[in-house]
Amino acid sequence: MAAMFPTARIRLWDLPVRLFHWALVALIVCAWWTAENHLISWHRLTGYTILTLVLFRIVWGFVGSTTARFSHFLRGPGAVGAYVGGHMFRRGSPGHAGHNPLGGWSVVAMLGLLLLQVLLGFFSVDVDGLESGPFAYLVSFDTGRWAAETHELVFNLLLALIGLHVLAILFYRVVRGENLVGAMVSGSRRWTGTAPILRFTSPLLALVVLAGAALLVWAVVGLFGKV
Repeated sequence: MAAMFPTARIRLWDLPVRLFHWALVALIVCAWWTAENHLISWHRLTGYTILTLVLFRIVWGFVGSTTARFSHFLRGPGAVGAYVGGHMFRRGSPGHAGHNPLGGWSVVAMLGLLLLQVLLGFFSVDVDGLESGPFAYLVSFDTGRWAAETHELVFNLLLALIGLHVLAILFYRVVRGENLVGAMVSGSRRWTGTAPILRFTSPLLALVVLAGAALLVWAVVGLFGKV
């Protein structure tokens, strides 16, 4: 049974999820910078790395620690509506051990947009037809240009979603008094009431999953792509 603690610090996020989160922040900045400075080789490498991390996170959402699993934080419309209408704006209302019902779907949206962004980049062609993604040779020039333009559009959608994420962090800090950034850095947070029962998967499994994702990306791009 769960133990009772008036106020205690509990472990919430495992190391693989935290490293994924902060590595992704750095990689998105790197993707933007390399694109702006026309460093296409580095931009491609950044895209491959982002794809590797997204694939890792998807698998980790099924085999990872409790708070990393999709089954733990994805809820239906009723649960999302109840959270927004009943708890979201009340300081001191019960917290969630991990992503709340609304934040859970933002995670899925972020992963989906990142996956779409990278896949579009694979087929993109620039206006001169000189620089292209590794699979652009499989599509026509017009399709490659459409992929490139949509690639840029999806990045803007990602920026909008990131902006909402930052606003949510500020909202939770000011309105609810919850330090989400601190929890994602340390992996723990203060908790009042009944401590949740959470299971943490071995980081060794995370290394295996990450290596498998990296090998898959390397094999697909190396065997079938043209750089």
